[in-house]
Amino acid sequence: MNGPFHLHRTVASWRQARRGAGFQGVSVGFVPTMGALHAGHVALVERARRENDRVVLSVFVNPTQFDDPADLARYPRTLSADLALAGPFVTDVLAPEADELYADGYRFHVTERDLSREMEGASRPGHFDGVLTVVLKLLNLVQPDRVYFGEKDWQQLELVRGLCRSFFLSTEVVACPTVRDRDGLALSSRNVRLSEAGRARAALFPTILRGAVDALSAARALAKAGLDVDYVTDRSGRRLAAIRVEGVRLIDNVPL
Repeated sequence: MNGPFHLHRTVASWRQARRGAGFQGVSVGFVPTMGALHAGHVALVERARRENDRVVLSVFVNPTQFDDPADLARYPRTLSADLALAGPFVTDVLAPEADELYADGYRFHVTERDLSREMEGASRPGHFDGVLTVVLKLLNLVQPDRVYFGEKDWQQLELVRGLCRSFFLSTEVVACPTVRDRDGLALSSRNVRLSEAGRARAALFPTILRGAVDALSAARALAKAGLDVDYVTDRSGRRLAAIRVEGVRLIDNVPL
């Protein structure tokens, strides 16, 4: 026990707890994260707390979803701060090391052959193999009634929904609205890597996405604003895009 929640650093510790009396006859909500928590994550655990008897948070920087080793090395590890921020809303935290979840060395993994090849998948080969594999592992371990994802990562959300359908998982996937800063920029752990000037330019990202008449116009306006455009596309009633600012990759989407 660490404060009001139980902290599990190994799969064995977690499995023992999950079989225990505290999980019998109660609803379980789950929020998977890579740590570096912010107000967007807090919104997820707050909702999970309202809708479930127990709330499990995972904090795991998943190495298999990074196509750039330097990006993985730069990703912030802030477990103590994460526990302080989310602690009031969760009953259990699963924070294993990579060799705990990948004892097989990533020999077995999940591959989706359609949506995962587009947008983020086209720019980051293998990214969604890593995402879907770790999500399936975590859902099998946690066995939640509901799992909570933010709509900012729309492509990830859609793929996780498909994963649960295809593998007959009973977990309900709950979509939560994107949490934004005062200037409209979607909250992200990557935002802190921007300079003051870069942060100001990044704030134009959602404004341009909403205001453009079509995806091509949005891409041109983003480039004109000094933002390095990876992609902009309209699909399924949303406009999705990825940009780079000062080398920092940001994604967002807005309803059409």
